[in-house]
Amino acid sequence: MSFGVFAAVLAAALVHAGWNVLVKGAADKLAMTISVAIGAGVVAAVVLPFLPLPAAESWPFIGVSVLLQSIYYLLIARAYRIADMSLAYPLMRGAAPVVVALCGAAIFGEVLGGGQWLAVGLISVGVIALALGAFRQQPLATAGMIAALGNAMVIAAYTLVDASGVRLSGSPVAYSLLLAVLTGVVTVVMALAGGARPRPNGRMLGLGLVGGAATTTSYGVALWAMTRAPVAPVAALRETSIVFALILSKLVFGEKVGGRRFAAACLVMAGVAALRLF
Repeated sequence: MSFGVFAAVLAAALVHAGWNVLVKGAADKLAMTISVAIGAGVVAAVVLPFLPLPAAESWPFIGVSVLLQSIYYLLIARAYRIADMSLAYPLMRGAAPVVVALCGAAIFGEVLGGGQWLAVGLISVGVIALALGAFRQQPLATAGMIAALGNAMVIAAYTLVDASGVRLSGSPVAYSLLLAVLTGVVTVVMALAGGARPRPNGRMLGLGLVGGAATTTSYGVALWAMTRAPVAPVAALRETSIVFALILSKLVFGEKVGGRRFAAACLVMAGVAALRLF
C-alpha cells in the first residue's frame, strides 16, 4: 500500500466518524440519517453529469449495493436511537474487516502476507476490545446489539460487492457518485414504505448536505483505494474511524475514555502502523 493510498484512507476514516457524530447528536436520528443520505445524493448529482457513466458491467453491483447501503443507513438510525455512539460504532465497524478479509481472500484470490494478516488481526482485536470495554460500562439493549452487529454484516457485504463493481466500472469516482444518488432515493422510499414519517427541518437538511458530502467523499476514497491495494487491508485501515469516533465522542458528547479504551485504541493504531510497514 503506497503512502498516498494509506494517507487518503486514513483521512476518509476521520471524515466518516465525523458524519456519524451528526446523526448521533440529532434529536430525530432517522430524519438526520435520511438528510445525510439525501445530501450525499444531491452532492453527487451535481458532479455526476460531468463524468462518464460507469461501465455497464458494474451496474448489477451498483443495484445490489444500493439496496445494502439503504439498509445500512436505516440500521444506523436504529442503533443510535438505542445505544451510545461509543458502543454502537465499534460494533458496527469492528466485525466488518474480519469478514471482508476472509471473504476477500476467497472471492478475489488475494493472498495476504503474514504481516498484513497480523495488521488486520490487531485492528480487529483492538476494535473488539473497545466494544467490550464500552459494553461493561453501559450494556447494550438486545435490540441495539442486534442492529449494530447486523449492520456490521451489511457493511461487509456492500464492501465486497463494491470492491468487485468498482474494478469493473472503469471510473471509481463515477461509480461512487451514482451509488450515492441512487442510495439517497432508495433510502427515502424504504423508510416511507416501512411506515416511518421523518420530518427533517431546514437546519437538518443543511447539516445533511455537509454529512452527505462527507460520507460520499469517505466512501469514494475507500473504493478508489480498493483499485490500488488489496481489499482486506483497505477495509481494515478504514475501520480506524473507530479511534477517531472515540475521540470525537469524548470531545462532543463528553463520554469518558479510560485506560482500557486507550489501550484498545493503541492496538488499532499498531495495526495501522503494521499495514503501512507491510
